[in-house]
Amino acid sequence: MLIEDLNKLKEDIGKEIDKVNYHIRKTLADIRVKVFGKSGSLTALSKGMRDLPNEEKPKVGALINEVRSFLEEKISNKEKAFEEQELVEKLEKEKIDITEPSNDKVGAPHPISAVLDKLTDICVSLGFSVVEGPEIETDYYNFEALNTPKNHPARDMQDTFFINENILVRSQTSAVQAREMEVRKPPFKIICPGKTYRNDSDSTHSPVFHQIEGLVVDENISMADLKTMLTILMKRLFGEDTTIRFRPSFFPFTEPSIEVDVSCPNCHGKGCQTCKGTGMLELLGAGIVNPKVLEISGIDSKKYRGFAFGLGLDRTAMILNSINNIRNFYRNDIRFLNQMK
Repeated sequence: MLIEDLNKLKEDIGKEIDKVNYHIRKTLADIRVKVFGKSGSLTALSKGMRDLPNEEKPKVGALINEVRSFLEEKISNKEKAFEEQELVEKLEKEKIDITEPSNDKVGAPHPISAVLDKLTDICVSLGFSVVEGPEIETDYYNFEALNTPKNHPARDMQDTFFINENILVRSQTSAVQAREMEVRKPPFKIICPGKTYRNDSDSTHSPVFHQIEGLVVDENISMADLKTMLTILMKRLFGEDTTIRFRPSFFPFTEPSIEVDVSCPNCHGKGCQTCKGTGMLELLGAGIVNPKVLEISGIDSKKYRGFAFGLGLDRTAMILNSINNIRNFYRNDIRFLNQMK
C-alpha cells in the first residue's frame, strides 16, 4: 500500500509541477512545502516506514529517496528555467543604447606626441631601448651624478624648481640616464623621453616641456659614431635632403661637446621667418660622455666610452609644424587644434 502511494505521489506531483508556468511560479514554493514540509505528503509517507516489517523497509526507503530526488530535481529545473526567463525579460526591458552618436569630426595626434612617436620609432629601429624615470627627482641624479656638483655655475642655466635642498622637479631627462648607468652593464643603447620642468616662460619656452635623450655606452665609441648616428636620425626626421652642421659647445656631462644644427625644413636653407633668415636651426646638444660620469656610475672609463644627445620635443614639433608660440600646445584653442589635422 505504501509503495503504491509513493508511486502515485510521484506521478501526481510530477504532473502538477509540469503545469506550473512562469506567471504562476509561486506555485512551485507551495508545492515544495506541500511535499517536503513538516506536514508534507512525502514526509507523512516516510513516517509510515516504522510500521513496516523489517524486510520491506530497505525497498520502501530506496523508493522514498528516489521520489524525493525526482521531485526535487524537477522543481529545481523549473526554477532555473524561470530565472533564465526572468533575466531575459529584464535585459530586454532595461536595454539602453550605449553607442555614441555618429561623429564626422576626425581628430589627430597632438604635435608633441606625433614627434615623440616618430623619434621613438627611429631610435628603436637603430637598436635603442626606451626607458622612463621619475619626474620628482633627487639633486644627486639630476646634477651630481652628471658631473655637476653643488654650486657649479652650469646649474644656473637650468632654473630648477627645488622642493627642498635635495628634492626637485627634474630639469632634464639626463637623470634617467644616470639611474640606468648604475644598473645596466655595457654595452647598451637607451633613449629617455619625458616631461621636464624649468622656471622659464616665453614664446619659445614653457615651465613644462618635453625632452628625449639618448645614451650609448660601449667599447671604442668615438665622435664619428655620434655624428653618424645623429646624421641618420636627423635625415629620417626631417628628410634626406637635410643638411646637418656640428659646432663645438660645452656640457658638464660630455667632453667634447657639440651643438647640432639642421637646415630649416620650411625653406630648405634659403632663409625664412622660422629660421630668422639663417637657413639653419639649432636643434640639439650632444657629446662624448665625460669619463667622470662613467666612473660615478661605476662603469670602467678605461674600457668603455659613450655618447649622449638630447633634444626638445616641443621645439622640434614647432619647427615641423611652423608653430611660432609654444603656448599654443597647451591652450586647447579649437582654432589651433583644427589646424593640426
